[in-house]
Amino acid sequence: MQINDTLIDDTFAEAFPMKATRLVITAHTPRWARAAADSLTGFATSVIDCGCEAGIEHEIPADATPDGRPGISVLIFAVSSKELAKQIVRRVGQCVLTCPTTAVYNGIDPATTRAPLSDAAPLGGSLRFFGDGWQISKVLNGVRYWRVPVMDGEFVCEETVQTVKSVGGGNLLLLARDLDSALAAAEAAVAAMHRLSNVITPFPGGVVRSGSKIGSKYKSAVASTNDAFCPTLVGLSHRSELDAQTGCVLEIVIDGLTDADVGAAMTAGIDAASAAGSDVVRISAGNYGGKLGPYHFRLRELAAGIVQRETGDTSGNTSGGATNAGKDGAP
Repeated sequence: MQINDTLIDDTFAEAFPMKATRLVITAHTPRWARAAADSLTGFATSVIDCGCEAGIEHEIPADATPDGRPGISVLIFAVSSKELAKQIVRRVGQCVLTCPTTAVYNGIDPATTRAPLSDAAPLGGSLRFFGDGWQISKVLNGVRYWRVPVMDGEFVCEETVQTVKSVGGGNLLLLARDLDSALAAAEAAVAAMHRLSNVITPFPGGVVRSGSKIGSKYKSAVASTNDAFCPTLVGLSHRSELDAQTGCVLEIVIDGLTDADVGAAMTAGIDAASAAGSDVVRISAGNYGGKLGPYHFRLRELAAGIVQRETGDTSGNTSGGATNAGKDGAP
């Protein structure tokens, strides 16, 4: 399949179950809400070494936050409820509690979320001990809040936050003629994804240059460079999937609260990247043969939805979500 002058590979992105939560950070000014959110989501690109994957979802106007102050929504993803709970307390304790004027609230409404509910994770229930006995609690509409005295006044946070079952590891590989074209396409794709709710792109600027494969020639390494998509290894690696016209490959990784959210973000990314110019030669995706992750996002099905929208042809059968692999893991 081809969109504009870009070939869409007949492949799929393979994604995995994760646990996630949304935190709403507010502050006296947007600057300080952003400072706390930037700090909290730092060093959170991959669960392989960071413990979680996190990113800013969007800004929230003051009239839509729990305390009527400017806010920012962040999403945090981890491989288990235990790890997610650990990351929430550590990151809020070190990056939000410490930041002037901030407060933090649960951002997942159990009554309206489409994502399957998981456990409630402690927040203020753990951080309250920083108050050294001076902390106090207040229950409003059935929700317990903790007020911890700090040097600029009080740090306010909810006792717990709701977590949900989620999806991590959706991805796109953008193959372009040169670095400038790849960067332009990746930036356009990330910008399109960030206009959607319920998703993040956790790597720097939303983009990954060091795509990886499982395993290595070195026993101590669990992952290594994806030589199949390294332009400098064309003609050297027997796994190479590139030709001479591809000078740069960049990857975008997407985490979302549901598979439909990830599929919608990937669709928006394909649309934006393919419209970025004829120098985007191909759009592909990374997978593990369908054996590790149950969510399979088939690029041509996502691209078909774009074509249908542009042509007005709705006779095809496409879905924004993932195909769920069978027990044998076949794609």
